[in-house]
Amino acid sequence: MDLDTVRTFVAAAEAGQFQEAAAELAVTQQAVSKRIAALERDLGVRLFTRTPRGAELTIDGQAFLPHARELLRAAERAVASVRTGRRPLRVDVIASRGAATGLMRGFHRSHPEIDLDVVMLFDIETAISALRSGAIDASFRAVAAPGRPLPEDIDSVRVLDEPLQLLTGPGHALASARSVAVAQLVGHRIWMPGIVPGTEWAAYYDDLVAEFGLTIEATGPNFGSDVLIDTVADTPALATFMSEQTRLVWPAGHGLRRIPVTDPTPVYPHSLLWHRDNPHPALPTLRAHLATTVTGHDAPGTWRPDWVLPR
Repeated sequence: MDLDTVRTFVAAAEAGQFQEAAAELAVTQQAVSKRIAALERDLGVRLFTRTPRGAELTIDGQAFLPHARELLRAAERAVASVRTGRRPLRVDVIASRGAATGLMRGFHRSHPEIDLDVVMLFDIETAISALRSGAIDASFRAVAAPGRPLPEDIDSVRVLDEPLQLLTGPGHALASARSVAVAQLVGHRIWMPGIVPGTEWAAYYDDLVAEFGLTIEATGPNFGSDVLIDTVADTPALATFMSEQTRLVWPAGHGLRRIPVTDPTPVYPHSLLWHRDNPHPALPTLRAHLATTVTGHDAPGTWRPDWVLPR
């Protein structure tokens, strides 16, 4: 259905005269008549009857009028949903329980007037394609994997270096430690079924293994964090890495321990990525918020891969 004909019908119904509707729409009266006639043909009914006082709605016209108005309102909402400055700021995070989600919650509390859409894309290639197409406005990533630098049209800034912690069950040999040096982890099995080859987080853990001689196993299907912590709680031989700000809840009987890793502390580097031509007015506000609320990049005693771009 042609929205111009619907808009013309509503204007004529509200004005009561084709001539006044033509003036409001800045078209000729003949154009109004042709549009109304075309709409009547599409609907198969008469919408107006001519009277000495102008044009009056038929019963069918009266029935159609509220729906025609709703059609126009729906069209306006559809345009507004993609119009820069009126649609929500769309931001990609890797996981709902991770640090990036916490950063976005802090941004929302500080700027409740900005509408947000938070989405979760799988890998950095998907995120970059979405940034280029305008499907999203920003993405939290570890910047890039080795040998795959960011494209020239994608900008980035480091926003958070998040320390890793060791998660163990109560029967693990390191469960009673207040902190664990990286060297103490050599020979222990660290189980991380969520590592997917080719992703930026897989590259991060590959470098961690190469640097410190750790044993990280990604065997078995990934059934999510609930199954992971159940298994770690019940298996003294297994531990896993969790980022410091990852939000976890487990049954009291699990007796899990979150133990800081030190000497050095491995940190996962979160960066914000965006397309340099993105015009969304809330994007600079997000960058400014992160710049003023997040600190601690390249802190002494921490480790991160060499391929992570500096802040």
